[in-house]
Amino acid sequence: MTSPLFRSASLRLAALYTLAFSLSVVALGVVTLLTTRAALTRQFAGRIASDSAALAQECRIEGLTGVVQAVRERDATPGALDYGLTSPSGAALAGRLAGARAPIGWSVLTSHRAHEDSERLRVLAVELPGGYRLLVGDDEESIDALGGLLLRRFALALGGIVLLGIAGGVGLSRGVHRKIASIDAAAQAIIDGDLSRRVPALGSGDDLDRLAATLNRMLDRIADLMDSLRQVSNDIAHDLRTPLTRLRGRLESALAPAGRAEQRRALEGAMAELDAILGTFAALLRIAQIESGARRSAFCAVDLSALARTVVEAFAPSAEDAGMRLELEAPEPVMVEGDPDLLTQMLVNLVENGLRHAGAAARVGVRCARINGSPTILVTDNGPGVPPAERRRLFDRYYRLEASRSTPGSGLGLALVAAVAKLHGAEASLHDAEPGLEARVAFP
Repeated sequence: MTSPLFRSASLRLAALYTLAFSLSVVALGVVTLLTTRAALTRQFAGRIASDSAALAQECRIEGLTGVVQAVRERDATPGALDYGLTSPSGAALAGRLAGARAPIGWSVLTSHRAHEDSERLRVLAVELPGGYRLLVGDDEESIDALGGLLLRRFALALGGIVLLGIAGGVGLSRGVHRKIASIDAAAQAIIDGDLSRRVPALGSGDDLDRLAATLNRMLDRIADLMDSLRQVSNDIAHDLRTPLTRLRGRLESALAPAGRAEQRRALEGAMAELDAILGTFAALLRIAQIESGARRSAFCAVDLSALARTVVEAFAPSAEDAGMRLELEAPEPVMVEGDPDLLTQMLVNLVENGLRHAGAAARVGVRCARINGSPTILVTDNGPGVPPAERRRLFDRYYRLEASRSTPGSGLGLALVAAVAKLHGAEASLHDAEPGLEARVAFP
């Protein structure tokens, strides 16, 4: 079975990069070799042409004797070019190439020396006055030798690059494979039911560490949602048991032999219990819809002051009839981006919460203002307040203070406030109003 390391995407990627870089080195080597060879060839031909022109000038100045003397001197100099001077009849006059048959212009000759290998000579033949022919050439072996040297150097460089690429690829793949294996192990453990398992971070701060941190935050969020789901299930089972029991009792009363008036009262009570249960489920569904973010499509510019004025005007008459006071302080527009219906529902819940729990002589104030630059809604009452340790928990579903358990309500009002605030990027909080309670929703 093939090792997972050799099936690693990082190893394949490293191999691909090594191949691409190797091809680049090969292309660079070919271009360098061709360019160098062309430059050497031009230099080689230039040297031959220059020496040939110098000897032709010598012939025009000194005559044939001067050219013969110059050829012999240069032919005897170590490391010099190869020369040949031939008479019009083809007789050799001077130089190692004398008598060689070569056409006028550039050509390649094969020369043989005693006890030596043959040479390929690049020769330039020019015709001197009087029909004499001058040959100047040199061995092309130096160009071939330098080209071979460059080729060997590039071959060594290519081999080193391939070896480094393989070593680096294997090393990189091992590190990446260890990190991916830890992520895979954590995922398998979570699939098997260990929801507390998290992806370990190696502390390198690289992309995989950041991915591990993101996955851990996602897992924390999933764990919170699972805990919330379990809590909601427990709360539904606990809080609906009582109204369902009462509903069953009322239905039993309606079935018992009694007068029509008693049966009607029992059925009306059962309907009221059913309405309360349906209201609870409607509130749960609304909170779930808000928390899913599905209502963001209805966002628009909303004036919190105008919205608060509408809610206060709707509740003020019934509050006055009950001996309560509902006041508004919204001197100027306070604009936010949001869903008008949800923001209205949020404010309605806050006002109802204040009126219900502040007592018979409740005084509830609604204020819209910018506090520290943030658009803010404040709903303040003069009731008994809430202990600091329990303020945060009031935003949980079904959580109710002991003093409020005997009053109507499902314990979902402030949970819906928290859900709407979170959808709008706002922060909902409760503070001491001295006396009473202040509910504050601060928008970004």
